[in-house]
Amino acid sequence: MCNINKHSNDFSVNSWSGMKKFRLADFFDAHWDKYIKSPKRYIRKEEYKAVNAIRVCRTAKLGIEKYVCEDCGEVTQIYHSCKNRFCPTCSWKDTMDWAEKLKYRMFDLKHRHIVLTLPHQLNKLIKLNEKLLLNIFMPIAAEVFKEWMLHKYGIKPGIISVLHTFGEKKNFHVHVHMIVSWGGININSNRLEEIKGEYVDYKFLQKKFMIKFEDKLIELFENKDLKHHFDNKFKLLRFIKQINKKNWVLHLEKAMDIPTEVIRYIGRYSKRACLSEYKITNIEGEDISFSYKDYRNKDIFGKAIEKNLVLHYNDFFPRLLQHVPFNRFKIVRYYGYYAGASHIPKEHLYNPDQNKEGDEITDSINEDVNEYVNDLRFCTICNKEKKYLYTIFINKKNERIKIQEIRLLENKVFRERFIA
Repeated sequence: MCNINKHSNDFSVNSWSGMKKFRLADFFDAHWDKYIKSPKRYIRKEEYKAVNAIRVCRTAKLGIEKYVCEDCGEVTQIYHSCKNRFCPTCSWKDTMDWAEKLKYRMFDLKHRHIVLTLPHQLNKLIKLNEKLLLNIFMPIAAEVFKEWMLHKYGIKPGIISVLHTFGEKKNFHVHVHMIVSWGGININSNRLEEIKGEYVDYKFLQKKFMIKFEDKLIELFENKDLKHHFDNKFKLLRFIKQINKKNWVLHLEKAMDIPTEVIRYIGRYSKRACLSEYKITNIEGEDISFSYKDYRNKDIFGKAIEKNLVLHYNDFFPRLLQHVPFNRFKIVRYYGYYAGASHIPKEHLYNPDQNKEGDEITDSINEDVNEYVNDLRFCTICNKEKKYLYTIFINKKNERIKIQEIRLLENKVFRERFIA
């Protein structure tokens, strides 16, 4: 459930103080029907579904639940959400809930944020094969560190892996964010061990990542599972040699403590949609603009300079929607001891009750996205939970339909204010 939005004010009782200035739904409402008449690229069914979901999210079309305080008679309403993982608001809430639960299944160790990126020369091949190459990229990225830690330290780590196909400008940029426990359970002693120090042999790991992916690429070619434009294996190998002229990108950040830093990173780099609505700076006519960080240009403090990109809807829609996940494709995966089938002894898990900072996790994530959600089911005046009344749906004839008869409450204020 989410609360009221800009295009739902026909049924407003209480407004939401955290309302955003610009919404994707408004831009889609204005131009999507025109765009689909002559789209710049093929629109997948997942993209249609995502757009339709965003357009009706938190509107009367999905239903309105009404709640009342039995003491003061105050009525609030909550608009149903679309729950589509590409919807900016729904994916944000899902991420916050997921990140909060995740801390209970993580090692009581430092973790590192690691990013592995595929060369842009592979983009055409990736798009041609859709989720085939993405499905091999994620486990390979995790295997690089699992094998390295096992060989060097004799430990099995926990890894949370999140696939992104977009860059700051929402161009096609395939990379994986991983939260890797900087240590793990020793395979011989079954003890939890932390890796001392942060030094790693970058070139070794880069080369290991590159070779593993290319070996799998060649294997797919030989098994005729790969869609391609190469006439023979020699041309494929020549293509691989060409992309190997530059090192494949591997980025490791400093080790972070649980919970504040790690959970904040998980909140940023996980299930959320690729464009946060807080980054939208303007919607004017047929153009939309959003802010992005230019990492090639930095200020005197070494931080990326924030710039603004303006796009016509004919360019914006295909650029954004190319990142809608494929059907049943998991963009978040777990490896090592964080895999679903693995069992971690309780004594090795992080216990947030022993850390005073634990209660600050959600707030710190909220501050990152500048969003605060009030619980509309709770009456702040009477300090008690409101009671559910009924749900309203709007049918195709634009008629209100109540799915539950209103419950008469023995409260004079309520009867006079609402029933009468």
